[in-house]
Amino acid sequence: MKKLYIICHMMISIDGRIDCAMTSKLPGVDDCYTTLDEINVPTTVSGRVTAELEMAESGEFHAKNTESYGKEGFSKKADATGYEVIIDTNGKLLWPDASGMANPYLIVTSEKVSKEYLDYLDGQNISWIACGKEHVDLARAVEILAEKFGVERMGIVGGPKINTAFLEAGLLDEISLLVGAGIDGRGGMPSVFDGLAMEHDVTRLKLIDVKKFDSDAVQIRYQC
Repeated sequence: MKKLYIICHMMISIDGRIDCAMTSKLPGVDDCYTTLDEINVPTTVSGRVTAELEMAESGEFHAKNTESYGKEGFSKKADATGYEVIIDTNGKLLWPDASGMANPYLIVTSEKVSKEYLDYLDGQNISWIACGKEHVDLARAVEILAEKFGVERMGIVGGPKINTAFLEAGLLDEISLLVGAGIDGRGGMPSVFDGLAMEHDVTRLKLIDVKKFDSDAVQIRYQC
């Protein structure tokens, strides 16, 4: 089976927070995009919440016929060197037509998504993968991305929910953190990983590189 290399890449404050409005003010925010280019991940993955805020059109899809797709499948609308992969379990987000995009959208849903939503994606020239009975089977989605879409390297650039889902599934090969020279400190703000069960053990990592920038930001790379 073809292996896909997966890196979680995030910009954080020194207390590990990732709120976008906050990180955009940190010294070193420009270095985040430079380092993302340097780690060479043509395909990136975002969760539904991040995609809704940053990529999708406003509103929500409402199927007139709610019959579920009910099986594993995929539709490939474009051959590309990289894709914008979005995990949208139930198929709710709205999208512009993806024709001609350099990095076209690729939506990953569970098998309980409605047939009507998948038809909608086809009509918008958007590729999709449906796998997993009730929730997206990330391990299987990764296999399909490698085997059917030719993805070799992929960056997870979403929020704590999607980052943690890939971590818990044992799919991360590397974690790359760009630590900006600033503190958030506000209560209840999102961190890189969050939501694991209290009994979950510490995930041990191996340091592979540290790089300091003129902005006083520091990139730290770990092997999982």
